Amino acid sequence: MSQLKQYYQSHIVEELKKQFNYANVMQIPKITKITLNMGIGEAANDKKMIESAVKDMTAISGQKPIITKTRKAVASFKIRDGWPIGCKVTLRGHNMYEFLQRLVSISLPRMRDFRGLKANSFDGRGNYNFGIKELIVFPEIDFDTDPVWGVDICITTSATSDDQAKALLKLFNLPIK
Repeated sequence: MSQLKQYYQSHIVEELKKQFNYANVMQIPKITKITLNMGIGEAANDKKMIESAVKDMTAISGQKPIITKTRKAVASFKIRDGWPIGCKVTLRGHNMYEFLQRLVSISLPRMRDFRGLKANSFDGRGNYNFGIKELIVFPEIDFDTDPVWGVDICITTSATSDDQAKALLKLFNLPIK
């Protein structure tokens, strides 16, 4: 079992129960999945760049990502229907907790001029979205050979409101302003 999952079960559940006065244990919010999405639009013509992006995403997440493809052709962008345009991966269970632990303890503190994540990035249903402009904050990435990619991260929770989700993520030590 992941250390972060043990910490959730032993400390965070009790803290949230006290804070929001839940009547049932099943009401206590939890993180259900983390989705990583990387758009590589300028690399649509080059297969080596797409393979490089997939390799980087695999290194950060520990899972092989799905290559996303265009749905329709756009002549002004010189893109045809069915061309690879990005990659995404959905993390659940053990991989999700391991990624969140590495993100909070290693990667976010390595960001340049980092003062915390924005507090208004909740979607109204208890999910939190943010982006990282440079993937080189992850220690698994070799930044000498690869181009610098960005990644969008969506943390999906079972919370019913933004206040509950914010309290949950703060207890997981996510640095929200």
